[in-house]
Amino acid sequence: MLLALGLGLALVGCSASAAGLNGFQSADGRYAFLYPTGWTRVQVSGGPQVVFHDLINSDETLSLVISEVTPERDLTALGSAVAVGETLRRQVIAPEGSGRQAELVQADAREQDGRTFYDLEYAVHLQDRDRHELATVVVDRGRLYTFAASTNEIRWPKVKDLFHQVVSSFNLLV
Repeated sequence: MLLALGLGLALVGCSASAAGLNGFQSADGRYAFLYPTGWTRVQVSGGPQVVFHDLINSDETLSLVISEVTPERDLTALGSAVAVGETLRRQVIAPEGSGRQAELVQADAREQDGRTFYDLEYAVHLQDRDRHELATVVVDRGRLYTFAASTNEIRWPKVKDLFHQVVSSFNLLV
């Protein structure tokens, strides 16, 4: 039984790798996700806990921000997918005075391993270019996890399926 389970996990790992994705797991074993092959992790002081970017298209990024919330709250207590998406849009993606404008394109809720995730899609307008961003948010043990992938709007049609796969791969392990 263990051999079959190990073989099954090895095959899943190989298929993810063959599909152009690599796995990442936090040092504390709390969360994991897939990221595109050819992307590299970069350290950002005072910013997200985890950041990856494409070596070729360096403005394509993947980031994880972990924020504190009241421990007894779950994601639905923060509001619906649309309400949370709009709050993130106003407070994080395009706060007043930032010079950015953002539109929440889509907001959906999904259940995974007994947790509620909100999947969010944004069109972001900067002064010199337009961008597209996908994010997923989940609350666990007093922490709000916001995992997002962003690219230039010109590249969006080429990478949207990949970005959907990456963002939806984010999972809490404990």
